[in-house]
Amino acid sequence: MVQQKEHIWVYPTGLINTAIYIWLSFKYHLFGEATVNFYYTIMNIYGWYLWTRKDNQQQVLLSIKFSTRREWIQELLFFGFFYVSIFFALSYLKQAFAPGAIPWADALASASAFTGMWLMAKKKVESWYWWIITNICGMPLYFVKGLVFTSVYYFILLILAVGGLIEWQQRARKQQELLKND
Repeated sequence: MVQQKEHIWVYPTGLINTAIYIWLSFKYHLFGEATVNFYYTIMNIYGWYLWTRKDNQQQVLLSIKFSTRREWIQELLFFGFFYVSIFFALSYLKQAFAPGAIPWADALASASAFTGMWLMAKKKVESWYWWIITNICGMPLYFVKGLVFTSVYYFILLILAVGGLIEWQQRARKQQELLKND
């Protein structure tokens, strides 16, 4: 999911992308990634809703912001919960159904993606840190599964995520300055 410029079209196009990757993930026994893409589908709808909400003066309610210390703690707990849950689920699935699963790597990529998507819907700068982790994990994960094209795709997403981080940091700082000057 890439959304550097804050365009609302990221959500409908994201729905198409998630449908394709749910299918690919099941086909190649990447059950954590399939779960992530199902979650993305739900979060695409949620983010689309949040990003289009307006006040009585037709001003968009949500703006790009940095997370507070308390929000960072919530983000880490969110990530930790999903990492542990996905790891244990995939460890079971590996034994029973998917011998090719790599539970620790898939759980890391999946939990960081869950966290990044949740924060992107809320327009938090820190979403990009989680996307960077997801993309770094996704490149070798897909490569060892023989999905070289998808591995390259994750490399491209990594470059875009770094650009997104820089862009959103600048926007959040400008927003902070505007609030300070009011």
